[in-house]
Amino acid sequence: METEGGITVRRALELPGLRAGLPEVLTCADRLDRTVRWVHAGEAPNIPALLKGGELLLSTGLGLGSRPADQRAYVRKLADRGIAALVVELGARFERLPTAIVEAARTAGLPLVQLHREVPFVAVTEEIHTEIVNGHYALLQRAEEVHRRCTRAVLGGGGVPQVLGILAEFAANPVFLETPDGRLLFAAGAGPVGADPLQVWEGLRGARAAREAPPAGALLVEVPGGGLGAGSVRARLVLLAVSGPLVTVHRMAAERAAGILAVVLMQARQEDEVAARGRGDFLTDLAEGRIAPGDAPAQAGVLGFRPGGDPLLPVVMRLAPEPAPSGSWALLARAVTEELAAVGAPVLVGVRPVEGRVPLLLALRPGTTRAALGDRVAAALRAGAGRAGLERAGDRTPVVVVVGAAGGWAAAGAGLRHAAEAATAAQGLGERPWYDARSLDIDLLLWRLRDHPDLASFVDRAIGPLREHDRTSRPALLPTLEAYLAHAGRKAEAARELHLNRQTLYNRLARIGELLGTDLDDPQAVLALSLALRARRHTLQ
Repeated sequence: METEGGITVRRALELPGLRAGLPEVLTCADRLDRTVRWVHAGEAPNIPALLKGGELLLSTGLGLGSRPADQRAYVRKLADRGIAALVVELGARFERLPTAIVEAARTAGLPLVQLHREVPFVAVTEEIHTEIVNGHYALLQRAEEVHRRCTRAVLGGGGVPQVLGILAEFAANPVFLETPDGRLLFAAGAGPVGADPLQVWEGLRGARAAREAPPAGALLVEVPGGGLGAGSVRARLVLLAVSGPLVTVHRMAAERAAGILAVVLMQARQEDEVAARGRGDFLTDLAEGRIAPGDAPAQAGVLGFRPGGDPLLPVVMRLAPEPAPSGSWALLARAVTEELAAVGAPVLVGVRPVEGRVPLLLALRPGTTRAALGDRVAAALRAGAGRAGLERAGDRTPVVVVVGAAGGWAAAGAGLRHAAEAATAAQGLGERPWYDARSLDIDLLLWRLRDHPDLASFVDRAIGPLREHDRTSRPALLPTLEAYLAHAGRKAEAARELHLNRQTLYNRLARIGELLGTDLDDPQAVLALSLALRARRHTLQ
């Protein structure tokens, strides 16, 4: 049994030193699992004032007094000090303990033991203290093993989720990382059967008026921050006693994990990035089907997103993946959130730096059209990317914003996944404020086929001669074909876009038809050429 760094009274009585005295438990046999933190031997009448609690007091009875009133008062004072047990050796003062002492101990809830044989108190003290020290060392070893596992996880590329997961597994209870003002950053571990840890934390937040103190049975460990003040706190680690009690070794392990988390958070620069990544993880898990639609509203609510019954609009912004300046993604999430505040609709913004994505969900309020909201969101996303330094003039991979189809929670995951894939497939298309994910389905299909040799063969058959011409001759004809097809064969509009007179355009189109051996007025030929032009972006080496 865990004894908070000591041993139990029961264990102390089983050791050879006290066992040799033939111990007899007179009172409170049901409380022998109390923790013994230290052993003290003494006979002074004022000894209760010298104790701090948790001691096993050894006595021959000389200090207990001769009058029943004195004896009862002495026992009450010991109980008030919170000692673990009183052990009295018979012979020097008493042949058997007086009724006043026994009744006082029983009334006070204090375990009382009498020894029928004389034992050397020095040997007993040494023996129990050795057990206590060994117990402390065992706790340290267990806590250090958690520290080593967390360190290995971080050195192996892990971060906050991995550290919290190790701690939650060790404590067999849910673990939460929150900001000093009580905002959730990360959660790990499971609660009781049928309980989601995020719902457990939400209940905790509602039941706890002040964030300074954890609820009964919980542990709160501060994660030091980077401020100059001694009391600088970056975050708080909260362990809840949901599936079982939390004891000393769990606090020791949490304190060591807090030190590692301080380093991880320092590397992340700020909790905003940690929170944004956490929201990005939630949105990605939703998109990948790892979160059931029925569970999503509660988890999103914990993260601050409560759209009510309004439809949800999935949006994904695609940027260049990492590397990016340190802290840029935190700045991006904050800037985008601030820009979107003017939209006036609930929004959940996350970041996925490795993929170079910013997924988000918005509530589509009554009276707001999808197109109008798409315009405002795209403008806010681009403004946020500019403020964060992640969209710069001349970038080879400009920002792409894709807006999915609006729907409920049941469709939100698929909508996010569709928008994310479409944003990847849209790289290299002409710049637009935003793309409708549904309009990119052909590009998405071609992108999924990008590694198939038949697609490259199709592109080569359809426009290969034109590509070869443009490598060696001028003017390049591919832009002419692209403009012509983009305007659905309307030659006047294509000529205006290309800044050509009509006759020049006609000559170029004739040359294109000659090189490709096809009729540009044939609908089937136009369809094939349109697909080939779209597909070539994915087959270029």
